Amino acid sequence: MPINVPIILTWLRIAMIPLVVGLFYIPASWMAEPTRDTLAACAFILAALTDWFDGWLARRWNQTSAFGAFLDPVADKLMVCAALIVLLDLGRVDAFISLIIIGREITISALREWMAKIGASASVAVHRLGKFKTAAQMVAIPCLLYDQPLAGLSSRWMGNILILVAAVLTVWSMLYYLQRAWPAIREKSQ
Repeated sequence: MPINVPIILTWLRIAMIPLVVGLFYIPASWMAEPTRDTLAACAFILAALTDWFDGWLARRWNQTSAFGAFLDPVADKLMVCAALIVLLDLGRVDAFISLIIIGREITISALREWMAKIGASASVAVHRLGKFKTAAQMVAIPCLLYDQPLAGLSSRWMGNILILVAAVLTVWSMLYYLQRAWPAIREKSQ
């Protein structure tokens, strides 16, 4: 396993997951809810920024690796799924939306693994739809974690609109990836 700054940032993102989740287990007598929500949103934003920054550094410093390419999406999926479960527990996100997003992540991860196994991973390479979906999620989730007025607007309302957009893009991108993979799936299953 190579050790470099981009991979350290990815591991840091994974290590921040218990911090974000753990903040919601702190008793209210120790920390007021608005403070907790602000800290959780800030921690999530910091983790999301490391996602962008580690990829940028890896490409810029020519430190890309197979391990980094594996670990980065795993860190993203763990972070998003953990946050969605917390938000679901808090009643800030709908169970159906959470199931759509988490189910898609599992489905596409399995599809990519299988396509790599049969030598057809290029057909399910990251596409713009997936990037737009990720961007919508990475803005929606901190809005929902924060759950306070933001510039005179309800952050929950903004988060709910964006998480709905993310869910639509989630389904759309999943269908896109499945369509791209279908010829190889059909060929290998005969």
